[in-house]
Amino acid sequence: MTSLYYHKHGGAGIKSNKEGDLEVLDFSVNISPILPPIGSLSLDAFSLQSYPSIDGRGVKDYYQGRYDIDSAMVLPLNGAIEGIYLLPRALQLRRIAVLSPSFYEYERAGRIAGGEIVFVPLEADNGFKLPGIEVLADALRHADAFFAANPNNPTGTEVPPEIIMALASRFPDKWFIIDEAFIQFTPAFPDNSLMGKVKALKNVIVVHSLTKFYALPGLRLGAVIAHPAVIKELLDYKEPWTVNSIAESVAARLLECSAYEESLRAMIFSEKERISASLSILEGMKLIRGVANFFLAQWQRGCSLDELLLYLKGCGIQVRDCRNFSGLEVNYFRFAVRTPIENSRFLSALHAAAVSLKL
Repeated sequence: MTSLYYHKHGGAGIKSNKEGDLEVLDFSVNISPILPPIGSLSLDAFSLQSYPSIDGRGVKDYYQGRYDIDSAMVLPLNGAIEGIYLLPRALQLRRIAVLSPSFYEYERAGRIAGGEIVFVPLEADNGFKLPGIEVLADALRHADAFFAANPNNPTGTEVPPEIIMALASRFPDKWFIIDEAFIQFTPAFPDNSLMGKVKALKNVIVVHSLTKFYALPGLRLGAVIAHPAVIKELLDYKEPWTVNSIAESVAARLLECSAYEESLRAMIFSEKERISASLSILEGMKLIRGVANFFLAQWQRGCSLDELLLYLKGCGIQVRDCRNFSGLEVNYFRFAVRTPIENSRFLSALHAAAVSLKL
């Protein structure tokens, strides 16, 4: 029997990319819809007979070459999820403030490490925007860490770096852990990233993913970016050799993908505008306009969300049912921004559903 834990993630229910004779488009996972031009790869190129570097050197080289980050500030990971679980354990966090709704793994990682979770609610009435700095400060008085994503998943909420830096200066004895898994998809990047600012603030830690923006979730690539002293402390708790040779080699090739990065961001920004315009005229659909490469939406009238999801499934389209998130129980779902052709198929299906189901 499958644990309920796995039903908290998008894409988990897709067994293949076919629904009968129809290709299934998976809008439930928020990764790039196109692959980077990393060339043809063969197993012979990876020296699989030898151990990879014990410290994930290829990943360090990427962050140093791409963002000019000192390698002593980079802790390579087997995907950002390794860092999410490592940090509460290594830092011995006991009370962690997290946004609600947000990515479930922050809560789960904190509890597994023996910590208590303090929820900071995001309100639907103001578009799930980050609460004021004094509300966050009040939550931090009763916690030893703030764990959040910029942008937040699944709401797309922006977490301004200046707010985090102000709070980190105000509470130097507390940890501020920011997951930047989707930050490269945001218009303000790289100015809104804290990766280049962690050396000045020892209590700020960034968890970054290379799998979302480069469409490589199967490789598990990411890193913790932090002050060198913090990285040394984390090494006392981290298992060795968690980054394999293939992942190391691919990380280095990503340095050659600047044209891919520019074209992908331009496509995502353009398609977000087109999707917003198309769905603004669809009665019964409330769209939450975040800064990420996905939308949170609420179905507000007509048929049930279950009927809509079933209709979309019949069209070969999978979206993320968000009703298992706290605060999103009433007909919320999330969908990613994909290629223009795929987005057109999705939009056509939604508009057709409005007619077919008399929404």
